Amino acid sequence: MKYRKFGKTDLEVSEIGFGAWGIGGPTMVGEVPIGWGEVNDTTSIYALNKAFDRGINFFDTADFYGLGHSEELIGKVFGNSGKVIIATKGGHVISDDKKPAVDYSKKRIIKACEESLIRLKRDQIDYYQLHSARLEHFLQGHCIEAMHELEAMGKIRYWGVSLNTFNPFPEAEYLFTNNLGHGIQIVLNLINQKAAILAKEASEKGFGVIARMPVQFGLLTGKFTVETTFRENDHRRFRLTPEILVKAIEDLKPVWQIQEAYGISKTEFALSFILSLKGVSTVIPGIKTPEQAIMNTQNLIRIKAEHMEILADLYDKSLRYLLDMMERQG
Repeated sequence: MKYRKFGKTDLEVSEIGFGAWGIGGPTMVGEVPIGWGEVNDTTSIYALNKAFDRGINFFDTADFYGLGHSEELIGKVFGNSGKVIIATKGGHVISDDKKPAVDYSKKRIIKACEESLIRLKRDQIDYYQLHSARLEHFLQGHCIEAMHELEAMGKIRYWGVSLNTFNPFPEAEYLFTNNLGHGIQIVLNLINQKAAILAKEASEKGFGVIARMPVQFGLLTGKFTVETTFRENDHRRFRLTPEILVKAIEDLKPVWQIQEAYGISKTEFALSFILSLKGVSTVIPGIKTPEQAIMNTQNLIRIKAEHMEILADLYDKSLRYLLDMMERQG
């Protein structure tokens, strides 16, 4: 495992981190699945330990993952250990009519952080994030005040924002322009290369960069077919529709021609692509099993510059239209 400096902070994060959304379990909020299907807590604990054994020191979770269950598992395994770097998020809530909603009020963000500290069994959160906050929330100022207050109280070391999937630019530019926070989290992968330019800019301005969804809900693992379906309690059910699967499998064929030349798996190639981009501090694939912890930490390579150019060109010519389909479906 290699490690990279996280922006201007003193954090040294593993190139591959642990995305802990999946271990939260198959939680439903009303009729909306916010988890990734069935998981087993014993297996999740094995996965966390195996990841640490493989050199992963960065664990990214949120209070909404399993409605706190993901944090509880991480707290059970690592507690207040200084050998790991824990990142979590706040801002997502359940509305009165039992639907996913957001609350970025100062009171709620501070309370959410305090509740996360309890579940994580930590005295301090290494990196705390506003979960998908938008420009309007920044302009209101309450959530920014909350982060500064949490930092002053010593409840968090550093903070940042987990940015919107399809248009992270307004929020990122606001943070950069006003020098707010210490990092950003962006969706970045072979299909969604939209934020690659942001990673470079963030790094140049001293912000750490977390790349999430590196295999785009599993599309970049190569394990799905046009017949693949998902259970009702699996978040991917409404993300990976039959139309998306058909187009993705076709559009990715040129990508896999390049991948095959390297002699590594599709997952390893997808992770290596992100690590070959400028500015990325850590990549956080979702990990639910010890086997996945191993698969996501092996055969990571530097992709040749000429192949990176081809992959960027493929995005411009075809993959961004697949991304547009994903955005239109909501």
